[in-house]
Amino acid sequence: MQMQSTSRARANLVQSLGVDGRILTMLIVLAVVWTVFQLLTMQQPGQFLSPQNLWNLSVQTAVVGIMVGGMVMVIVTRQIDLSVGSILGFTGMIMALIQTVPPLGWGGHWLLALLAGLALGALIGAFQGYWVAYWGVPAFVVTLAGLLIFRNATFIVASGRTIGPLNDNFKVLGGGLNGSIGEFWTWVVGLAVMAYVVYQALSNRSRRLKNGLPVRPVWAEGLVTGTLLVLILAFVLVMNAFPYPGTNIPRGMPVPVLITLGVLFVLNWVALNTRFGRYVFAIGGNPEAALLAGINVKRMLVAVFALMGMLAALAGAVQAARLNFVTNSMGNLLELDVIAAAVIGGTALSGGSGTIVGAALGALLMSSLRSGMVLMGLPTEWQNVVLGLVLLAAVIWNTVYLRNRR
Repeated sequence: MQMQSTSRARANLVQSLGVDGRILTMLIVLAVVWTVFQLLTMQQPGQFLSPQNLWNLSVQTAVVGIMVGGMVMVIVTRQIDLSVGSILGFTGMIMALIQTVPPLGWGGHWLLALLAGLALGALIGAFQGYWVAYWGVPAFVVTLAGLLIFRNATFIVASGRTIGPLNDNFKVLGGGLNGSIGEFWTWVVGLAVMAYVVYQALSNRSRRLKNGLPVRPVWAEGLVTGTLLVLILAFVLVMNAFPYPGTNIPRGMPVPVLITLGVLFVLNWVALNTRFGRYVFAIGGNPEAALLAGINVKRMLVAVFALMGMLAALAGAVQAARLNFVTNSMGNLLELDVIAAAVIGGTALSGGSGTIVGAALGALLMSSLRSGMVLMGLPTEWQNVVLGLVLLAAVIWNTVYLRNRR
């Protein structure tokens, strides 16, 4: 009886807060993981919660973070994309060739390279989506073929060479020495996001009250909004606590992190507030009903795969800019990290359920585990064992959670 009342009280608390239980669980798990790694690395110069490590952790999360929102939409529609790592490598190589190899290697035309890469990624995604949507070929098969084709096409177009160095302006996308926005602009971005959070909280509450819909209790609204503001403030302070080498000048937010946050913000807004987002979840919930409701399911699937391809290309640009050289193996097996991050973040492989925020937290959790285990000197094979166990636990938890909701 006591356990039942405790469970009921916990459920009532989560319901009052109006927060997805999976996201709340992810935040708790992240806090536990960070605390454990901090305790285990306290005697080291580069302890886990040092500004330097957290700054590097944010950059390391960027590539998967850019792609994971697109993967959520793909999985929500009951599909899968195994080719994103190969698309990342192929488009990254094309962008490197445009910058470095005559007659295209004009050096200064990094923007042309970026736009060409994004267009190529979207085209590849749409091509794969076409076979899935209009010919009924399973996405697993189509994208597995894409994985093999574009991984080896990367080798073919570069004749097996490593291409670089890349244009200095292009390298800013990777967050290198000059790839941060500085202290002032980090504060500007942080304060703007905090103002937006407050505005959204007040606006949503006012709109729901006006339409007679249930709202959170005032204490819960204040707690959720206040927690978000504290997290944003902490993020800004950490980004500004890591200086340039040999100086006291804060680096501020890295450009790839700014790109990642921008992509996740837009995708979350699209998923929650647009017809496109509603159609994606409708298709995942029941494709036949979506078709009968007048949704062009085939065109939507092509659009979702095209979006995934473009995001893979954007991640390829960030990865290439960060490395300054593009190798034939860039992005190899990265699709596993992206899918794992989406699933750990609460996206159901059966489709119809998932959140961009949860997937972003999943990507952060995976990067945190890798970073912490590297600091501890854990061998790669043990790192992969731990990540596999975490993925299995996340799938089991998500299955139980969805079953209880029904």
